[in-house]
Amino acid sequence: MDVSLFIASRLRFKGKLAGASIAVSFLVMIIAVTVSSGFRHEISKGISAIAGDVQITPHDMNVLNEKSPIDANASYIPHLKDLDFVESINPVVYRAGIVKEGENIHGVLFKGVEWENDDSVRMRISIPSRLAEITGLGAGDKMTAYFVGDKIKARCFIVDSVHESLVQTDDKLIVLASIEDLQRLNGWEAGQVSALEIMLNASCSDEKSVKEASAHIGAIVNGYSFDSEHPVVASSSVSRYPQLFDWLSLIDFNVLFVLILMTIVAGFNMISGLLIMLFENISTIGLLKALGMKDSSIAKVFLSSASLLILKGMAVGNALALIFCFVQSNMHLLKLDPANYFVSFVPVYPEWGLVLAADLVAFVSILLLLLIPCLFISKVDPANTVRYA
Repeated sequence: MDVSLFIASRLRFKGKLAGASIAVSFLVMIIAVTVSSGFRHEISKGISAIAGDVQITPHDMNVLNEKSPIDANASYIPHLKDLDFVESINPVVYRAGIVKEGENIHGVLFKGVEWENDDSVRMRISIPSRLAEITGLGAGDKMTAYFVGDKIKARCFIVDSVHESLVQTDDKLIVLASIEDLQRLNGWEAGQVSALEIMLNASCSDEKSVKEASAHIGAIVNGYSFDSEHPVVASSSVSRYPQLFDWLSLIDFNVLFVLILMTIVAGFNMISGLLIMLFENISTIGLLKALGMKDSSIAKVFLSSASLLILKGMAVGNALALIFCFVQSNMHLLKLDPANYFVSFVPVYPEWGLVLAADLVAFVSILLLLLIPCLFISKVDPANTVRYA
């Protein structure tokens, strides 16, 4: 058995305050990491639900008229389905409309999607909760919408349900309708759509991979399109919603600041605790020096004892953080204003790779900080300490 580790097992680190500081620091760090991952996960999922991860649209797309459809069964579709990272390809129809309810007039964007049972949902829609709040409409109510083009068209829809949407500002209200209803409104055939929304699988979970997938899809579309087909472009969710991803980058920067700050706080609390331990055991240090033990070996004794306390604090902090994550993810106790944060609650999503990386980096950083008080060992004179022990 290593002598330094044997001696360390006989010492007791008495810095209870330092241990509590370690636990609190790791608690804050893990919560910060999981909340950051939660925002990224929820917002990415919300954006995918709104318009897919990658969207194929015509060059001259105009949601105000019905003059730029693309083919839902274009020549490049089979090649896109063969891609490993493509999960699904969904045809959609977009059409801008105006909703009038009493004295309230609001511009909305109708999105035609494939419903499970088209016959039962004809002329039925799902409206965002913000629109329901503005107009007072609810499930079962009738809603009249006007569509501007070569001529104004009016359609009466029945509200089937009210849904929550990630982006619900007054100028970006998306009403879900049956794709067949909007195709009939535009005078299109069954295979004509406004866009193709491509959902990517879990292998494309970050902005870089989504951008790369979009570029790859764009190259395939350009390479396999027929001259007779309407020219299209592929755009990623990152390029369509840059403000959201910039906001996520700001959150990541704040989390990095929290990690550094908590590591420094925990490190300096451990430094004070280790200094106290060194002063209390100064006679032991002198005795070990007199017996011929090197300074590095003596430092290993106290670092081993301190590292045990760090591991205990880290375990407690991690356990409390994961309990918080479990409670928050299931009960949503902490609420947020979706107008400012895009979600109605504090999202948590423990990415185990990031959690373990935060633990490892913080643990190593604190141990490196503890090398500072270990310099005190070299100043101890064994002749004086042993004499007055």
